Amino acid sequence: MKLWMVNVIKEMEYSQMLRFSRHIMLPEIELEGQERLINSHIVVVGLGGLGCAAAQYLTASGIGRLTLFDGDIVENTNLQRQVLHTEARIGTNKARSAKESLESINSHTEIQAFEIMADEKLLDELASTASVVVDCTDNLEARNLINQFCVRKKIPLVCGAGIRFEGHLIVFTMEDDTPCYGCLSNLFNSPQLSCSESGVFSPIVGIIGAMQASEAIKICTGAGTVKTGQLMTLDALKMETNSFMLPKQPNCSVCGN
Repeated sequence: MKLWMVNVIKEMEYSQMLRFSRHIMLPEIELEGQERLINSHIVVVGLGGLGCAAAQYLTASGIGRLTLFDGDIVENTNLQRQVLHTEARIGTNKARSAKESLESINSHTEIQAFEIMADEKLLDELASTASVVVDCTDNLEARNLINQFCVRKKIPLVCGAGIRFEGHLIVFTMEDDTPCYGCLSNLFNSPQLSCSESGVFSPIVGIIGAMQASEAIKICTGAGTVKTGQLMTLDALKMETNSFMLPKQPNCSVCGN
């Protein structure tokens, strides 16, 4: 047995090894990768449909520390797709509601819930040690703020979106000569429609949120390939996907030259 495997086994409790055995069996993750997950800190901003799905899989997968931000409260119309919230928690802050559900999934994950949407100061104070930031917000201003923070701190950023029957996913690793979210947002000016204005197909946010969790876990473990700047779109009505590479924009106000 390799020396690093012996050391990891000593550090990881038997109950944890049993719980995450299906991960450990994967040659791309193994014991070392699971140990990396346990030592990772992931920040999820927005606990709506995307954030509920992403946070649920991150917690179940064994992330050691999870920081949640959301200033909204649970409403009746959210329950159609925001699976961590319940009828009994209508009127409760979404971050607090999500924390309560997530703690019942994995009591070993350290979860902090902040009942406010993240701003620059909060991100600096609470997210500077993050392994990955998962952006599950639904407005351009918040997305740009989160992106600026991640560019400055060089923290990988996983962005998702879902509206009607359409979903989008893109990852930014913040390496030199790679694009950031600003390179994408500079391409459009019009305000994004909200779910209340356009409707949203319940499973689409679950699919994209789970994919956000997948990309975040890959970054933490080093498993597989993360294609930075690749925008993937999903049409759930036709169940078709498309993708294209977003080039770095030299005139980007955030990461440009």
